[in-house]
Amino acid sequence: MEREDNLTRQADEVEALAAIYADEWCVVDAVSHVYCIQVTDGQVKPKWKICLQVHMPEEYPTTAPPQYQLTCPWLRGDERSQLEAKLDEIYIENLGENIIYQWVEEIRNLLVQKADEDNQDAAEVENRFKNVTMELMDDIDDSDYDDSDEDFLLPEIYSRHPDEVLDPEPKKNEDYDSPPITHGEPFTERRSTFQAHLAPITHKCQVKMVLDKLFENRKIVNATHNIFAYRIIPNGCSVVIQGCEDDGETHAGSRLLHLLKIIDAANVMVVVSRWFGGILLGPDRFKHINNAARQLCDQCGYIKVKTDDKHGRKNKK
Repeated sequence: MEREDNLTRQADEVEALAAIYADEWCVVDAVSHVYCIQVTDGQVKPKWKICLQVHMPEEYPTTAPPQYQLTCPWLRGDERSQLEAKLDEIYIENLGENIIYQWVEEIRNLLVQKADEDNQDAAEVENRFKNVTMELMDDIDDSDYDDSDEDFLLPEIYSRHPDEVLDPEPKKNEDYDSPPITHGEPFTERRSTFQAHLAPITHKCQVKMVLDKLFENRKIVNATHNIFAYRIIPNGCSVVIQGCEDDGETHAGSRLLHLLKIIDAANVMVVVSRWFGGILLGPDRFKHINNAARQLCDQCGYIKVKTDDKHGRKNKK
C-alpha cells in the first residue's frame, strides 16, 4: 500500500515539475524514475548553471529521500559541501514530503546570488574605469581627439605583417546587417544533443547580432552550453580578428577556434549548442562539438584545408 502511494505521489510530482520547468526538465529513464533538471541563474543568456539529476526510489517520499547528483564544473570544495548540506536540511525539515521543487529553487537561489555578485563586480569595474577615464580626459586637449580612432580599439587582433595599415576609414557598427544563420542537423550521443549554427561575419559587432538572433529561440537559449568561435580577416588583408567563448564547457571555445584556424576559415562565426542529457561524456564531448562544427563548415564551403592525411600533412581542397 505504501509503495503504491509513493508511486502515485511521485507521478504527481513529476507531472508538476515537468509543467513548471518545461525545457529545463528532462526524462533520463522513466522506468527507473531518473530525471534531470537544468537549473540556471534566470538570465537571458545564463552564465551559472547546475544540472540536478534525481532518482526517485520506491521509498520516496514517505521514508527515503531522492538520490541526486550535481553536475557542474565549477561547483567544488566548500561551496559544494554547503549546497549539499542545505539540500539535506530541506529533506530533514520536510520528512515524508515531496521536496524536489524545493531543492531546485535552493540551487537556483545560489545561481541567482552568483549572477548578482557578477553584476555588482561589473558595475564596480565600470565605475572605476569611468573615474580613471575622466581623470585622463582632464589631461587631454579635445583638439587632439579624433573619434574615428575608436574603430581601431578592437581586442584580439593580430597581423601577419606588423607594418600593414588598416583601412583608414572603417565602417561604423550601424553599417553592418545581422547576417543569415545556417543551422546544422542536431545529433545525439549518449543522451547529449549537439547542434551547430554558422553565420558569415565581416565585423566583430556582428558576433552579438548572431547571438541575439540565436537566443530568440527558447530551446537554444536554454542549452546547457552555447560554445562559439569566430575569425575575421577585414577586406581580405592579413589582419586577423578572432575570439571564442566556452560558456561553461572549459576549453571547448579555444578548441573550436583552433578548428577554424586548421581549416583556414575566414569571416565566419560558428556556435555549437549542447543539451546535456545526464551522462558525462568525458573528452568525447570535445570531439562531438568539433565534429558538429566541422560538418557545417564543410556544408557551407568554409573548409579550405583538409587534414585527412594520416601523417597530419595538410592537403589543399
